[in-house]
Amino acid sequence: MVLTIPLVLLLAVLVGLLLRFRAVGAGAALAVALFGFYLAHTGAADTVNQLVTAFTDAVPGVGR
Repeated sequence: MVLTIPLVLLLAVLVGLLLRFRAVGAGAALAVALFGFYLAHTGAADTVNQLVTAFTDAVPGVGR
């Protein structure tokens, strides 16, 4: 049985932990989230997606 966890869920947990342990403030977390949201609507989105896909394919057990 293979258990897959979406990358967005892992990143959400990471942000939650950073906020919980006060490693980053709420304003900074919001700014980074908005940056990612707007970055997804630019021409760089395909490149970022390809880089993340290549990384998850290279690391065993991550991704698919």
